[in-house]
Amino acid sequence: MNLTAEEVKQKAKEIGFHEVGIASVEEVGDYHQRAVNNLQNWLDKGYQADMAWMSNPKRQNIKECMAGVQSVISVALNYYTPHERSGNPEDAKISRYGWGRDYHRIIQKKLKIFAQWFKDKNIEARYYVDTGPIQDKVWAQKAGIGWIAKNGNVITRNYGSWVFLAEILVNIPLDVDKPHTNHCGTCSRCISACPTDAIREPFVVDANRCIAYHTIENRSEKLPGAIALNLNNWVAGCDICQDVCPWNQRFAQPTDVEDFNPYPENLNPKLRELAKLSEEQWDQRLTASALRRIKPAMWRRNAQAQLESSDHEG
Repeated sequence: MNLTAEEVKQKAKEIGFHEVGIASVEEVGDYHQRAVNNLQNWLDKGYQADMAWMSNPKRQNIKECMAGVQSVISVALNYYTPHERSGNPEDAKISRYGWGRDYHRIIQKKLKIFAQWFKDKNIEARYYVDTGPIQDKVWAQKAGIGWIAKNGNVITRNYGSWVFLAEILVNIPLDVDKPHTNHCGTCSRCISACPTDAIREPFVVDANRCIAYHTIENRSEKLPGAIALNLNNWVAGCDICQDVCPWNQRFAQPTDVEDFNPYPENLNPKLRELAKLSEEQWDQRLTASALRRIKPAMWRRNAQAQLESSDHEG
């Protein structure tokens, strides 16, 4: 059956996605090639640190993710809630994305409904939310949802960069949206604000220097000294480059997804408590949380590194 882009977008909004855009897998100008080159340059410099999955060749050719794919439907879900961190030096900081229920569960539920809608029309559909070798941000920009900012995040006009991205691949052609233009201009607040100089140049982030990478992905017993001394109380991710972004300060608006509201223990947890976090406490505090990726020993390591850094400063 013939399905229009408008019908697809209407369905996405009906399911609860806040932004939706459509892109073709066919090359338009040199957009894809530039994205592939940028990724390869990033990998060649070793900026992926220990994230070996970033070098999966499928990430450079979406047709290897699904045979016969013709269109990519990119969707975004706003997760911003208007809560603020205490600023108390005894409190740990957790990235906003992990305050509430695991976004994978919330988005996958919506994507499953969306994919089934296509399948009921005999259209092949495959979906991903951080779960496949796809350049989510590249496709989001190509589909007109937002632009890749100097800090590597996608910024949307309606919600800033406080969005989760996902996509559905389908085997039919659809009318596409114009790729989003970049609106960072001459602003470099994110680059200047990063305490570890992780943004090596505009649009290029070195995971080896990134607080978010080290607090979430680094499985080592100890954090590198340059990270440990510059945590600024972050123990799970880091929002510094997003917090200082003028687009976020201007356009952030509360989400209508109740599940993204913070679990009370995630808003301003005590560093000293996290430094002694037991397996049982970890399990209770992080039920259905994306932060379960950070294992108990890592929480203790991150909190202890901040406490030691504070003692050193004192």
